[in-house]
Amino acid sequence: MQFLPSAPLAPYIKNYTVVTIHKHLDNEVFYPSGYVDLVINISGGMAATIINGKRKDTPAIELLGHLTLPTRLTVAQGTSVLIARIYPHASTLFFTDPLSEFTNYATDMYDVTLNESRALYGRIMHAEGLAQKIGILETYFLQQLKKNETRLKKVSMVQALSQQLFLEHQYLDLPALAQRSGLSQRYIQKLYLANIGISPAAFSAVVRFNRSLHQVLHTSASLTAVAYDCGYYDQAHFIKEFRKFTGITPSAARRSLIKNGTDFQQAVNIGF
Repeated sequence: MQFLPSAPLAPYIKNYTVVTIHKHLDNEVFYPSGYVDLVINISGGMAATIINGKRKDTPAIELLGHLTLPTRLTVAQGTSVLIARIYPHASTLFFTDPLSEFTNYATDMYDVTLNESRALYGRIMHAEGLAQKIGILETYFLQQLKKNETRLKKVSMVQALSQQLFLEHQYLDLPALAQRSGLSQRYIQKLYLANIGISPAAFSAVVRFNRSLHQVLHTSASLTAVAYDCGYYDQAHFIKEFRKFTGITPSAARRSLIKNGTDFQQAVNIGF
């Protein structure tokens, strides 16, 4: 189930999603989405992410940063989570620490802001129904937005730069991006690391990966056709990049995603 944010938060939060796992998932591939996700365990069920071989049990509230490494997911049947999916340019409006500290990691929010996160989780769990739970989460985000409104200018800059990357089908041309934006290459690098958590080149690769993943899932196009359409040099280059993010081939991903259906696809965090 997906819910849209209120108008003041719509530029910064894509949606709220409730995912309930109806069958046990064991060591499934977890796909880089290009977003930052605030994940709230509303069922008390068991889940764990394995990033770069390191297992992290899902706590009450977790912040899942950008993923650029092969990642796996294990979830017990019946587990339900509420996920706030935050646009890549906007996360710094809601969290104080540099976003690079959350990259390739599932962070227990109790380790970041213990009292604030514990109080938020308590209010959410005591609320009746999803609408009230999401309302409490929205109030939290609005409070954070007001607290961090001085960051809006830089967030808008990153958003404008990222929109140009979404339109690109080839590799990032950082000198050209700098020239078009009137910003230095070094400053763009700093903006991305602080506000998105990964470099412009890494973010561009995640965008290109998700473009290819969409075609792998929703079309019958050959891997060669997908590769050229998404800006890879050839099929071999596409497969290599895909494996770098997921640990599996595009054809294996296609079989798994189609076979397991839309609920499974939501659970494994497919992005753009």
